[in-house]
Amino acid sequence: MHSMIKGIQKTTLVDYPGKVAATIFIAGCNMRCGFCHNRDLVVDHSGIAPIPVDEVLSFLASRKDRLDGVCITGGEPTLWPGLPDLCRRIKALGLSLKLDTNGTNPSIVKKLIDEGLLDYIAMDIKAGPDHYSLVSGVHVPLDRIRESITLLMTSGVDYEFRTTIIPDVHDRKEMESIRELIKGCRHYALQQYKGVPTTIDPKYNNMEPLSMDVLKEYKTLMEEAIPSVEIRNS
Repeated sequence: MHSMIKGIQKTTLVDYPGKVAATIFIAGCNMRCGFCHNRDLVVDHSGIAPIPVDEVLSFLASRKDRLDGVCITGGEPTLWPGLPDLCRRIKALGLSLKLDTNGTNPSIVKKLIDEGLLDYIAMDIKAGPDHYSLVSGVHVPLDRIRESITLLMTSGVDYEFRTTIIPDVHDRKEMESIRELIKGCRHYALQQYKGVPTTIDPKYNNMEPLSMDVLKEYKTLMEEAIPSVEIRNS
């Protein structure tokens, strides 16, 4: 099967909580979030040469004594038909596996969970239900988002929900709407937005992030319904 792996970060201490990991980047996404940093993976990745799966597995095998796990991210990894096989081969190396997803493909995530392939799942919560499609840049079937939320909360697999806090989107009312969507979840992360030159919508390149004081207010707000909330600003 044609590889959609378009990048690998050989060592990361931030992508997989508590673990020294490598991160694999899968190209292609069904969303067009204006603030997305990975424009080249999402909009047009034809100019990025794919990395053969066997090459990635050989690298991981050579580093498995120094790595605790692997994070698979994107784009949206669940769009690639080769994802389940890649997960199986990574798990066969004895490495822990984390999946980043936007939650639009709950059937694929469930398949991976049912096979025992995932040790940690991070799902992005883009906005409250009323603004989900607006923020995502495409029509988003909210029933799939809700299905994925329920799946993670009931699967027994370690997980987190997370939101990149966008200055022109996430006011207090929006955060209350998100809180209602994921209330009772085990862990939630507020990620402070940082402008970069590679965002999909150029207006976000240099947009000033919300202050840490505002994020701390949001953290307190979310803690009313979620036992563990953190702020990430890296």
